[in-house]
Amino acid sequence: MSARPRVREWGLTPGTLPPGPRNGITDVDGVRVGHATLVSGDGPLVPGCGPVRTGVTVILPHSGDLFLQKVRAAVHTVNGFGKVCGFEQVRELGLIEAPIALTNTLNVGLVADALIHHAVDRHPAIGVRTSSVNVVVGETNDGYLNDLQGRHVRAEHVWAALEDASPGAVPEGAVGAGTGTSCFGWKGGIGTASRVLPPEAGGFALGALVQTNFGRPGRLTVLGAPVGQHLRPPEDADRVEGEDGSVMVVLATGAPLTARQLRRLAVRAGVGLTRTGSLHDHGSGDFVIAFSTTSRVAHEPDALTAERPLVVDEARAMAHLFPSVVESVEEAVLNALWRAETEVGRDGHTRHALPLDEVAQVVDAWGLR
Repeated sequence: MSARPRVREWGLTPGTLPPGPRNGITDVDGVRVGHATLVSGDGPLVPGCGPVRTGVTVILPHSGDLFLQKVRAAVHTVNGFGKVCGFEQVRELGLIEAPIALTNTLNVGLVADALIHHAVDRHPAIGVRTSSVNVVVGETNDGYLNDLQGRHVRAEHVWAALEDASPGAVPEGAVGAGTGTSCFGWKGGIGTASRVLPPEAGGFALGALVQTNFGRPGRLTVLGAPVGQHLRPPEDADRVEGEDGSVMVVLATGAPLTARQLRRLAVRAGVGLTRTGSLHDHGSGDFVIAFSTTSRVAHEPDALTAERPLVVDEARAMAHLFPSVVESVEEAVLNALWRAETEVGRDGHTRHALPLDEVAQVVDAWGLR
């Protein structure tokens, strides 16, 4: 686990709303997160062999059986330069029925296959006496540090991440699906944050988890301070300046929202990304997955209709949920940057950790600490 501080521990307070006790997506009751991190080899790239700097991250919306108790969900594509899997059925039915996985671009198929195996092993009736299963996999491209062609994340790594999944504090930085990713030309990775709504808005928690691999160095913005205008990566600054990159955002909430309402939350995630400096460039894949842990649908319902809690005062709820999404996504991106440590990958390619002492000079000049 990274020894570097999170952004709040470092002295910055993104936004105005209160975070949950862990300030992460696992503040939403029932949510679990697991990682499998793959790091091996050094030196020149041998396509298909290494070096390896990659991994997989899984998000489980609740501790029960997702296939039997599906959760209401929505997806949103901010910019579609990516290879996500399973989005169309979520758009159509508004449900997620398997663990969500994040990995690298060329590994999507193998990770999806592992999730299908996981579901079929637990439910042999899938595809025989009942429906098929829709798995959702997101990705970003970690090929600057990693042997992308090797597709090194295999079924056993996905299953290990599922076994590792915990409701506790989420490891951040260069772990899991963030092992080989970049952010604004620096080392990126996994980040998370949360907010808790006030009692008059239900007291629900909302959390975000991001896989950051986006942003041009000159655009990095920290709580409004133009850090990227004053601080650039020490190597390959010209090369990374022209990159677009990608990002995956996963949102979870305990609020009993419909798929339509969850999509409204997912759309606002783009605002949080923009606050860090993203412009959702032509070549960026910016995708959002949102789910509610309490709005569940049985695979085989006992009756045609059911009574369930529902947010009916949408204006009052969204007045708190929208800013919670924006603040959580912004802080999750910053936590990914703050926690990530320098990584050297294939061909000696290096992604340096964001130098926090130098960042401090910029943010202090703006009076932010």
